[in-house]
Amino acid sequence: MAKQNTARKSAHASGSVPQPVQQRTIPDLDRLIHERIRLGIVSALAVNKSVTFNELKKLLQTTDGNVSVHARKLEEANYIACTKSFEGRMPKTEYRLTDAGRRALEKYLNHMEALIGAMRER
Repeated sequence: MAKQNTARKSAHASGSVPQPVQQRTIPDLDRLIHERIRLGIVSALAVNKSVTFNELKKLLQTTDGNVSVHARKLEEANYIACTKSFEGRMPKTEYRLTDAGRRALEKYLNHMEALIGAMRER
């Protein structure tokens, strides 16, 4: 506390008054997309027409449970669509990015760019 008082006294003695930090509005990030696995899912789907469950699992290097839980959250938000079918006797689950998901990802990326830009201006 003594250091703070000394710093205040010297600032006032020299005639300079500490200026408040300039406040900037930082946009709220879409928490649904911001989570690492979900961001990976929507990013993969943004550059591919569709991706299978197994491809996502391999690409994201995660478990069946992680892909399933995170994909379901994105599906409930209408960011992705899921199609289930069979290839021979094997079940096949494919995901694709919806228009709402593409808009949400674009908004998320714009927010991240604004945040990066604000930090670089410092």
